[in-house]
Amino acid sequence: MSEYDFDLFVIGGGSGGVRAARMAAQRGARVGLAEALGTDGLGGTCVNVGCIPKKLYSYAAHYAEGFDEAAGFGWEISEAPTFNWSTLKANRAKEISRLNGVYGNLLRGSGVSVFNAFARLTGPYGVSLATLNADGSPGHQAFTARNILIATGGTPHIPHFQGREHAITSNEIFDIEPFPQRLVVVGGGYIASEFASIFNGLGAKVTQLYRGEQILRGFDDEIRHFVAGEMGKHGVDLRLNADVVDIRKTADGLRVECEGGSTIMADAVLYATGRVPNVKDLGLEAVGVAQGAQGEVIVNAHYQTNVPSIYAVGDVTNRVQLTPVALGEAMVVVDQLFGPAAGKPPRSMAYDYIPTAVFTHPSIGTVGLSEAQARERFGAITVFRSEFKALKHTLSGSTERTLMKLIVDTATDRVVGLHMVGAEAGEIVQGFAVAMKAGATKAVFDSTIGIHPTAAEEFVTMREPARN
Repeated sequence: MSEYDFDLFVIGGGSGGVRAARMAAQRGARVGLAEALGTDGLGGTCVNVGCIPKKLYSYAAHYAEGFDEAAGFGWEISEAPTFNWSTLKANRAKEISRLNGVYGNLLRGSGVSVFNAFARLTGPYGVSLATLNADGSPGHQAFTARNILIATGGTPHIPHFQGREHAITSNEIFDIEPFPQRLVVVGGGYIASEFASIFNGLGAKVTQLYRGEQILRGFDDEIRHFVAGEMGKHGVDLRLNADVVDIRKTADGLRVECEGGSTIMADAVLYATGRVPNVKDLGLEAVGVAQGAQGEVIVNAHYQTNVPSIYAVGDVTNRVQLTPVALGEAMVVVDQLFGPAAGKPPRSMAYDYIPTAVFTHPSIGTVGLSEAQARERFGAITVFRSEFKALKHTLSGSTERTLMKLIVDTATDRVVGLHMVGAEAGEIVQGFAVAMKAGATKAVFDSTIGIHPTAAEEFVTMREPARN
């Protein structure tokens, strides 16, 4: 009999935790997983208050412009379409509940013991679970595990300022009631920019405030400026170099005062100014798990903490905060601890050429280096650029434009950056990410036949450099 209750105990039922638990159990390991289901539910941020509901709301927001554009294609809509916020919320909640059930069935079907409980570390091999008894009274369970995986993700953070209690985060925005006719979004990252686009499309008057010189810091500069302009054309009131001093509740709504004295009246204020690792009350300090400045769990190249039996993956490590990255990291840990799947080599995780999409209106798709990053790394680069009105908008009446950009290392001819602003950018860029991961050169792009007429073909028909 083993000296431990479990071979692996996973704290956190998000994407990384669920994947690690399932795959380890399928390798024959005894696995336990704890998730306090009264918070988000199985699937974590992505399923409950992140990627999935946000994309569903983005789809909803696109219908408004679709109705407007239909006239150019001969459709006559006799009555103005109306939007029912309650219907969207109810349908989203139903789909999320279905996904929660799918995650639960996958875990239990794999043999994972799932606990609806808040877990904390009690030692290098111990966890304590705060549960509820059948009568609703507090309960407690304790287990030991040969290895423990922390996969508790991240949580939105609102900085301290006067009136912060009146602001909401991306966790609450999906179910806000009533629908905010006037919405202030504070922040310039992808979460803030996506929600600004979404609620603008759903009919709110949206003002986005960002204290920096341009939104989407870290993305290619040309892409940042281009998408900001397009969002403005769609109706988002973007105010740069603007920061909030305080928020006050008045009879007419929330009064948002900015630096310089300007004020904005709003029905709701969404703060999307960053996320922090979700480590509160995990017991990391007591066990001696090393943490960074924001509380993130520090791990080595094998996702192992300074306590050898404890591992961590995903947003709680505060490295690349993307669901597919957490999934990949989880598989590396499982292969290390329990061996790879039959006939497969052990997995590894590389952080170059990770494709990313931002579901603004229009959306962004990107993979590889920005122009500035490529110049710094390679020195001599060649940039290919194409900007145009998509075929759809020759009849739709929309002024929306598409931007595509290739960045090439001149010495090797390898394509090291690919960026797009336009419809379905994420769907288009995913396929090109495979080619770039394989080391495709510009010559390979040039020799590839495009699919006509599509926007995607532009990536294989750019011949004249914009600059080098």
